[in-house]
Amino acid sequence: WAANQEVKNIQLCVIDNDKSSYSERLIHKLSASKNFILSNLSDAYSGAMSAVEANQVDIILEIPPAFEKELVKEGVVKVMISANAVNGTKGVLGASYLSSILADYSDDLKVDLGQLTGKEFAPSIHIIPYNKFNIYLDYKFFMIPAIIVMLLTLITGFLPAFNIVGEKEVGTIEQMNVTPVARLHFILGKLIPYWIIGFVVLSIGCLVAALVYGFLAAGNLLWVYVYAALYILAVSGMGLIISNYSETMQQAMFLMFFFILILVLLSGLFTPIGSMPQWAQWIARFNPLSYFMEIMRGIYLQGSGFKDLLPQFSALIGFVLVLNTWAVLSYKKSH
Repeated sequence: WAANQEVKNIQLCVIDNDKSSYSERLIHKLSASKNFILSNLSDAYSGAMSAVEANQVDIILEIPPAFEKELVKEGVVKVMISANAVNGTKGVLGASYLSSILADYSDDLKVDLGQLTGKEFAPSIHIIPYNKFNIYLDYKFFMIPAIIVMLLTLITGFLPAFNIVGEKEVGTIEQMNVTPVARLHFILGKLIPYWIIGFVVLSIGCLVAALVYGFLAAGNLLWVYVYAALYILAVSGMGLIISNYSETMQQAMFLMFFFILILVLLSGLFTPIGSMPQWAQWIARFNPLSYFMEIMRGIYLQGSGFKDLLPQFSALIGFVLVLNTWAVLSYKKSH
């Protein structure tokens, strides 16, 4: 249900520069579509673009002045579709859905105007597409930030999960338990090495993206490291929780695979979160991967700054506090 290729709940903004009966009829037709949510009616393109940059709008449809006049008189009119191509799937399919609605609208007008004039009439709407943030819809630019997120998750999530349970299996955890080391210091000692490893992996990923693919961040790369510092702590904490509750390496491995699969499918890696069922969207809100995926794509493709990603920053802070507090409390230290 969550990992399907159908795109729904596309946030649409319409700029109606004509404000005629024909343009109003077109807006009503768009709002009746099951794929679109008419979230915005703007008077200026700059205002609509601000909504796109704030991730409140996915696609802009601009209706030109004299829309009705040109359709009736000339039979041809041009409209512009601007799609947010940070999520390439949503951008391409959303523009395609919108084009099919416009084609259907042209057919409706053909019948109406033919009856009105008493002769064959074939109005045509020409579409000018414009893809924002990923102009050429290059799939690599969409996937590289997500792959870096996946690498960080696998390395800084899986390895801590095997750490404590590995010591349980070989018996060294008992020696640690009789030392005066506090639980907090013990967990920090386990987290910090993976925190450093995560920065190394992140740096390699960014370097490969730049040197091999020529893909540079549109925003400040420093923010990637700031957010990654929080994300690594969050997923490492999750790994330590699993390790604390596991008795064997095999048990920890299966638990980690189970959670990673669910988190990946509900992260927006391949399919937009907004197109998932409502229950899946709620689960995705408790998924740290979904927030860091938005952060990486926002910085790399949109050039987002701290202010733009403040909700994601707050969410990661929450994950760090909850998961690492849980990791400390769930570690049973015997004396």
